[in-house]
Amino acid sequence: MALNFANNNSLSAITSLPATISGGGMTLIQEQTASSSSTISFTSGIDSTYDSYVFKFINIHPATDNVSFSFNLSTDGGSNYNVTKTTTYFYAYLGENGSYGILEYVAGLDLAQSTSDQPLSNNVGNDNDQSASGELFLFNPSSTTFVKHFISTTNQYDRADISVNPRMAGYGNTTSSIDAVRFQMSSGNIESGVIKLYGIS
Repeated sequence: MALNFANNNSLSAITSLPATISGGGMTLIQEQTASSSSTISFTSGIDSTYDSYVFKFINIHPATDNVSFSFNLSTDGGSNYNVTKTTTYFYAYLGENGSYGILEYVAGLDLAQSTSDQPLSNNVGNDNDQSASGELFLFNPSSTTFVKHFISTTNQYDRADISVNPRMAGYGNTTSSIDAVRFQMSSGNIESGVIKLYGIS
């Protein structure tokens, strides 16, 4: 087998890759901006094009103090958000004054075969400088063989001036395709913030 070597170590002249070589990375599918929104729903763009999808939520600011930022899944294009889910939830947190410093499993924020919304962040404050940011990965949502795994990492400015790093993971217990995802607060509106949907190749 012959070996090919590049005579020029600079790659700046390369303008495209052969069709057989994947560039990888993420492709932005959709972006939505909240403006006193009761919900933000993604009802298109989640299909068999990609094996994995990621939602990036940036500075999600609630209108109401001390609320959860949550999501749910749909198998019928967003007519119903009621997929049965089993999840686990834990977080680390530290106060501005150095207090707390705790790593804790939170049984009250997980689900056991429930169709309820799953919190991504909890106790988010609504002061002018408080918000939550993070990401939610959804794996192989178009599979008709396997359940639908998801995992999330978030950081929030808590109502009590605490930095909280929630970690949530679980699965939607359905072999139907997931084709829509909804985000909302446990009470009140999403006053501002951006959510972006990417496909991962």
